[in-house]
Amino acid sequence: MRKQRPDYPAIEDYAAIGNLRTTALVSRFGSLDWCCMPQLDSPSVFAAILDHRRGGRFRVAPATGPQRGEQSYHHDTNVLDTWWESADGRLTVTDFMPLSGEVGRNGGAPPVIYRVLRCAGGEVEVEIEWCPRFDYARSFPSMQCGPASAVAIDGSAMVSLTGLPAAGEITESMDGGPALNVRLRLRDGDVVPLVLEYSNAGDGVPATRPDPTAWETALESTATMWRNWLHNRDAGEECDFAGPWQELVDRSGLALKLLTYPRTGAIAAAATASLPEHIGGERNWDYRYTWIRDASFTAQALVALGHSDEAVEFLRWAEDVTRRDAASGGELHLMYTLDGVADIPERELTHLEGYRGSTPVRVGNKAAGQFQLDIYGELLDAAWEMVRLGVDIDEELWPFLSDVADQACANWNRPDYGIWEVRSEPRHFVYSKVMVWVALDRALRIAERFGLPADTERWTSTRDAVHSTVLERGYSEERGAFVQAFGDTALDAANLNIPLVGFLPVEDPRVQSTLDVYLDELTEDGLVYRYRTDATDDGLAGEEGAFGLTTFWMIDALALSGRIEEARTMFEGVARRANHVGLFAEQFDPRSGAFLGNFPQAFTHIGLINSAVYIAHAEGRTVPSPAPLGSREEREGRDA
Repeated sequence: MRKQRPDYPAIEDYAAIGNLRTTALVSRFGSLDWCCMPQLDSPSVFAAILDHRRGGRFRVAPATGPQRGEQSYHHDTNVLDTWWESADGRLTVTDFMPLSGEVGRNGGAPPVIYRVLRCAGGEVEVEIEWCPRFDYARSFPSMQCGPASAVAIDGSAMVSLTGLPAAGEITESMDGGPALNVRLRLRDGDVVPLVLEYSNAGDGVPATRPDPTAWETALESTATMWRNWLHNRDAGEECDFAGPWQELVDRSGLALKLLTYPRTGAIAAAATASLPEHIGGERNWDYRYTWIRDASFTAQALVALGHSDEAVEFLRWAEDVTRRDAASGGELHLMYTLDGVADIPERELTHLEGYRGSTPVRVGNKAAGQFQLDIYGELLDAAWEMVRLGVDIDEELWPFLSDVADQACANWNRPDYGIWEVRSEPRHFVYSKVMVWVALDRALRIAERFGLPADTERWTSTRDAVHSTVLERGYSEERGAFVQAFGDTALDAANLNIPLVGFLPVEDPRVQSTLDVYLDELTEDGLVYRYRTDATDDGLAGEEGAFGLTTFWMIDALALSGRIEEARTMFEGVARRANHVGLFAEQFDPRSGAFLGNFPQAFTHIGLINSAVYIAHAEGRTVPSPAPLGSREEREGRDA
């Protein structure tokens, strides 16, 4: 009996492909259900993951037999195979976006997707459903079908599908718009390379029958590039530090690289928009942008993989875009598009039903305009990371960084919206104040290191005032832990960073007590919530899942504390939750194990890499330098 595919596959049933300009998600049911073109933060061309009727998809699957296939990546690449076995034969679909040159700013990354169909043994009847929907499916394209190709056009944008060995039929899809449907019968040894290309409608239609061997050259080149990137690490770096988890660490590195945008040096937070943090809830956000706060943690993860040049490139990008805004009289912003634009208006797409009915579907991000104190610390911590990587802070950059420190002094006592970008009223978040301390601490270190002019007295007195205020108002003797905000009793896993950024040494009793309370009250089945939604007014209804990144912060703090068995046990628990191809979303349902939130999520993979470093360091194994943040060696500055 044929098993029907679900309207919405589980988030963990997807894998990602990409070419450093954009990404696409392909389910185990053979459907390409998410892709934005020509780049990651452009409007979608396929968005069935946000509305299975209207969003648009590109599905290739057997016409009979089981519909859920198996998936795996070609070793050390982002080239994906999906395959189905039946008594009739085996169908394999190889998906990739071609790359050429170098995996960097000089590399070629055309807006092209290859879907190569291969039959092994017997015969397989294949169904192809192709229904692009431009601009988040806000209109129907015009579609034309030839003997071996099809084109869909909407205004100036066009996508073409070439390489079809048989003519298809344009029919009416579930949403009333056009869809191309093709049935093929493949025999043992047959290979059908389908090529999807995004272009300007005025460029003309590509050749209907591409070079039959071009896909092999493109596949070999693309796979070689991914492998070369992963293994072409900085000379002298010891990168195989993760022991039994090295393969998962390498996959995290490839996922992180998949979300980079070499044209500018930016790194997207995730590949998707509006995948829900709670099924049926309203906590649905667009994460296809890059956050300044990610800079130092991202840099640490890239260095751990042996890619310090790219770490510096990302840090420089973070400094450059914020310095540019400051020079033009604008405020510092916490997030940017991949091209460095700070204006990211948020819109609700009311015509889409959302993943499994989770509305509203949002694109853009209103939080881009929020005031968040922590950005001062993240910027100056990013600058300090550059210093730790051997980069000098020059006289051109220092005035901007010095001004950031001055702004931290002037604004430190203002309430803000915090790291979690709450949609309620601003508050005096403890983590935000800690990051002001980080800003001034790093500014003082940089000034001393390079003999740069600084308002040392003001920065030092303010830093010390922030420190004492946090200890006085941010730590609750009654709770035995640091709390979310001054005068509050709610807990916040962001405070796990207190020992990691050096605000207090990890052996401080208040840090250890906080870890124990957070393990007891914020942790479920080895996963750590950001905060309990029933205890915090964040301006939103409903619940959310446990958070991947905060779980790794807990692991880091435990490893630094010498609580190695606890750290290893928690790490192993998260590692087992990776999906079938080694990818992670933003959050988890601790009880069912289901993925929640956007996917794949850079910060979760960054957290995994960094936690592997912290555990290795705690166990006395060689780790990439510089020493992990918060470690005794880093605190004493012996690696700087």
